[in-house]
Amino acid sequence: MEKKVFKTGNGVKINFLGGVQKQNIVTMVENCATGQCECMSDDTKAKIKDMKVSGSDGDVALELEGDVSVTEIQEALAKSKVIND
Repeated sequence: MEKKVFKTGNGVKINFLGGVQKQNIVTMVENCATGQCECMSDDTKAKIKDMKVSGSDGDVALELEGDVSVTEIQEALAKSKVIND
């Protein structure tokens, strides 16, 4: 799976390409929203105002709204058990 992370006008966007299932990204977002993930620091979680998943299997986009940096999100993705197991 390829992950492209870049800054947007209102946050950060991640494009997941290749061997990615949309449901896995939805699960990752749900875990994060309910505090069940360990991939992000509490500081990073507090900065995120909204998370939106779009696309389909093989080409999924995740938009994070808030004052987060590309580096913070890249570090969180590296720790995510949902997409790295």
